[in-house]
Amino acid sequence: MENKTLKTLFEIHKELSLFGRYIHSQNIAPLLDKLKDKMRVIEVGASVNGLPIHSITFGSGEKKILMWSQMHGNESTTTKAVFDMLNIFLEENHEMEHILASCSICIIPILNPDGAELYTRLNANKIDLNRDAQDLSQPESIVLRKVFEDFAPDFCYNLHGQRTIFSAGNTNKSATVSFLSPSQNPERTITTTRKKAMEVISVMNVNLQQHIENQVGIYDDIFNVNCVGDAFQASNVPTMLFEAGHYANDYYRERTREFIFQSLIVSLDYIASHTITGDYCGAYFNIPQNEKRFYDIIIRNVKGGDVALQYFESLVDSVLVFVPKIERISDLSGFFGHKEIDANGSGAFGESYATLKVGDEIDFVMINDEKFSFKV
Repeated sequence: MENKTLKTLFEIHKELSLFGRYIHSQNIAPLLDKLKDKMRVIEVGASVNGLPIHSITFGSGEKKILMWSQMHGNESTTTKAVFDMLNIFLEENHEMEHILASCSICIIPILNPDGAELYTRLNANKIDLNRDAQDLSQPESIVLRKVFEDFAPDFCYNLHGQRTIFSAGNTNKSATVSFLSPSQNPERTITTTRKKAMEVISVMNVNLQQHIENQVGIYDDIFNVNCVGDAFQASNVPTMLFEAGHYANDYYRERTREFIFQSLIVSLDYIASHTITGDYCGAYFNIPQNEKRFYDIIIRNVKGGDVALQYFESLVDSVLVFVPKIERISDLSGFFGHKEIDANGSGAFGESYATLKVGDEIDFVMINDEKFSFKV
C-alpha cells in the first residue's frame, strides 16, 4: 500500500475524540455506540471492579484475526490507533472492502478497564494480566481466553506500549515501534507458526522503514508460557506483539499512533491478500533487538558526573503529568538522551541551587544561572 494512501487514510479517519495517554472506558463508550450500527459490539465480561469489557466484531471472511489492547491499563496508544482504523470500516465502498471480504476481525479495545481508569499497568487486584495466561486467576484473563477459544483466530495481535528507554539495537535511534513473534517453547524453535507471524511483521517493517528508518526493534524471545502471546503461540496460532514506543518530542504518542495505525492496515491488507506460509520471514531477522540505551534527559559534562533523568507518569486529578526524576549520576557515555544538555564542565543545581541527588524530582536545573526546564 502506498505511503500517500496510508497517510491520507490516517488524516481522514483519525478519531479526534481520543488524544493523549489517558484513555479509559468513558472515552470509548460513545465510540462503541457509533460502531453498533455497522459492527457487532457486545459485552463479553467485566473487570474486577465491574466495568464492562467489550468486543467488536466485523468482516465476513474466513481468515479470523483477534486483537486486544490495553491489557496493561496505561498502554493506550494502540487503543487510539484501533479506533482510527475502525473509522475506515464504518464507510461504504471504501478501499478496504477486500479486507472485510477475506477476514473476520474481533477486537477487545480495552481488556483492563480498571487499570485504564487508574492509569496503572496492573488490574484492580494488582495482577499483571500478561503473566496470568495459565493461572487465569483474574476475570479479565478469563474473558480473553474465552474469546480466544470461541473465536478460534488464525492470527492474534497483542497490542501494547513500551517505555522511552528502548533503542533499536545498540544505537542512538529510539525504538518507536517494536514487534515480536513470541516463542512457543523453551527452546525458542523457529516453528512454522512463528514464521507466519514473522512474515507479517516483516511486511509491516518494510513500510515503517520509509517513515522511521532504523527505529523499529524486536523484543527478546525468551519463552514464558505465563505471557499471553507465548501461550497463544504455543497453541499454534501465529501471534504478533506490537509495542508502541517513543518518537522525538512525542510524549503523548500522537505520532507513534499513526505508525501503529499504518502497521494495522498494512498487516490486514497483507493477510487478506496473501496465503501466509512463513516462507517469506527472512527479513524479520534483520530487525535489530531492542536495547535499553535511552534516558529521557541527559545533562552531560556536569562537574561530578553526567546526570540522567526519566519521566514518571502520574495521574493527578484525572490529568496525566510527567514527573522528571533523577535516575543516575555517573559516566553515561554509553547512553543517549531524548533531550541532551551540555553543562560544559559547570555545576548543575536544582531549586534554590540545591545539589542534585539520585531520586530527586525536579522540574528544572540551573547551569551558569541559566534555567533549563524539563516540563513536557
